[in-house]
Amino acid sequence: MTSTENMILNKQQIQQKISRIAYEIYENNYREKKLYVAGIPSGYKLAKLLVKELKKISPFDITLLKVEFLHKKPSEESISVDCDPKELQGSVLILVDDVLHTGKTFLHSLRPFMDVDIKKIETAVLVDRSHKLFPISSDYVGYELSTTLNDHIEVVLNPGKYGVYLY
Repeated sequence: MTSTENMILNKQQIQQKISRIAYEIYENNYREKKLYVAGIPSGYKLAKLLVKELKKISPFDITLLKVEFLHKKPSEESISVDCDPKELQGSVLILVDDVLHTGKTFLHSLRPFMDVDIKKIETAVLVDRSHKLFPISSDYVGYELSTTLNDHIEVVLNPGKYGVYLY
């Protein structure tokens, strides 16, 4: 389904966006000693790349977390995190997704962290589609693109192939 004529970001551009987001996170949290970066199902690969970049530029002790649930029906699924959310007490959490569409996925992803006294929760996305249906916005955005509701954005972050595509 991917073709270069539908490509809106290539590998180099994606890497530049990830680097810029990492620097912004560092600038806004430079006083922190520990940082948690949690990738939701579609954003976990991006979260891994972001952690790798943050480790190059910052002195943070960074923990990568994976938030898991069924992407199509998050309200009907239990949502799990690969650590005890209480470990995040008093810490900063960066929640990561590849594309921000309506905000619904981010909203559901917050559930495991709501009973923990987290210092601050921020969000990071590679592409923000600007279709807010829920009161969720992203603190760190790689690329903002106004699309129609019928458009589809595909983010590919595989070792042999990187790209962001619009259909």
